[in-house]
Amino acid sequence: MLPFIAKAQQVFTAYEQAIAGTNVTIKMMPIQAGSFQIGSPDKEKGHEPDESPVKKVKIDSFWIAAYETTYDQYEFFFDDEKDGAPKPDAITRPSPPYIDFTLGMGKQGGFPANSMSQYAALMYCKWLYKKTGIFFRLPTEAEWEYACRAGTETPYPFGKDTKQLKDYAWFEKNSGEKYHKVGELKPNAWGLYDMLGNVMEWTLDEYKEDYLKIITDNNPSVSPTSFRESKTVKGGSFQDKEVDLRSANRIKSDPIWNRRDPQIPKSKWWNADAPFVGFRIVRPIKQPSAEEIEAFFKKYME
Repeated sequence: MLPFIAKAQQVFTAYEQAIAGTNVTIKMMPIQAGSFQIGSPDKEKGHEPDESPVKKVKIDSFWIAAYETTYDQYEFFFDDEKDGAPKPDAITRPSPPYIDFTLGMGKQGGFPANSMSQYAALMYCKWLYKKTGIFFRLPTEAEWEYACRAGTETPYPFGKDTKQLKDYAWFEKNSGEKYHKVGELKPNAWGLYDMLGNVMEWTLDEYKEDYLKIITDNNPSVSPTSFRESKTVKGGSFQDKEVDLRSANRIKSDPIWNRRDPQIPKSKWWNADAPFVGFRIVRPIKQPSAEEIEAFFKKYME
């Protein structure tokens, strides 16, 4: 838990979030409120129609994980035997993995958790809430892009020169066709690692092709109509080309990511064909009430 300056004023700084009954922590970085230009101009190399029109939006302060969620952190959630006391009530855990989702690329020791559905990533956030008493969730698409850009308006957080990309991201040209341990390359200006490349990251938002035309100016987000609908994924992965790693690039999740699932019905927890998908968590500075939190998770489960 964070120290307090006064009863109603929290210290807004980086901290290590402990998780009861485990030996892991999650490093959380503070992102100050501000406004930015979301999307990309038509002249940007790699620009896609769903990145238009560029729009100025405001974002409230939040904490975001410095690193993508690792297997070391995620396994306590889906492996009941590893979750030490106190074990949270009213938590549904993922079905056991039925194949090696890592494809031999690495698991313990700081490798990113992968192949989970957005539903599973959100239920991890619910598990964290039950373990810590603090509300965590996935970043909205706008929060993710704001944090990734770190104050820039260029295609990448470091500028335009794609020759620098190898210093910040694992992608097609330097990954060796596999993901890598988190935090091995340079962070962006706000101290966030692997925002580009390594594994793509789930956002909270349902994917809409006209997203930038329909969003509000203040803390924009597109709520889901069903957990089965396509969601927006950001950042690109170890398999992708340079243009796919741009801050503005929007990726639509695809049911084909789970085509080889042998289960009937297919798992809502795992994506058998998506070793390139993971996530990182966010903690809003304004914490909702217990009733609002339960309503939030219920909405994303329907």
